[in-house]
Amino acid sequence: MDIKQIQELIKFVSRSGVNEVAIEQENFKITIKTNQAPTVVTATIPAAPAATVLPAAVAPQPVSVTETKPAAEDTSKYITIKSPMIGTFYRSASPDKPFFVNVGDEISNGKVICIVEAMKLFNEIESEVSGRIVKVLVENSSPVEYDQPLFLVEPM
Repeated sequence: MDIKQIQELIKFVSRSGVNEVAIEQENFKITIKTNQAPTVVTATIPAAPAATVLPAAVAPQPVSVTETKPAAEDTSKYITIKSPMIGTFYRSASPDKPFFVNVGDEISNGKVICIVEAMKLFNEIESEVSGRIVKVLVENSSPVEYDQPLFLVEPM
């Protein structure tokens, strides 16, 4: 390959947008690189003759079931009593004693409604509102977080 052919190859590479060309012959090797962004060239290769494809078993389609949920309760008219600390929620002073409050019970300000045990200390939680217990939101002997709702109270 002479110098004129090399110059023509350089011009061709720069015009074509190819980033790099390498040519190797018996006693000669040349690589031409440009500083342009690389150009991606895709080639289509003819596919081999398709094999006979047997139809696959049709998988059953998942059935979408829409459940009708009961209308959400309007809790905006209720007051929520929340846990003042992290601990374990107890509805009674001991397993053999009755619950402090049940659904439907009337409570007044200062009445003990539950116990939250934290670090082996049993803290009596007193009501800060007067009303009627509508719903107990936590299971007995279950862990509670700070500010977690415990009771819904209908104010009186």
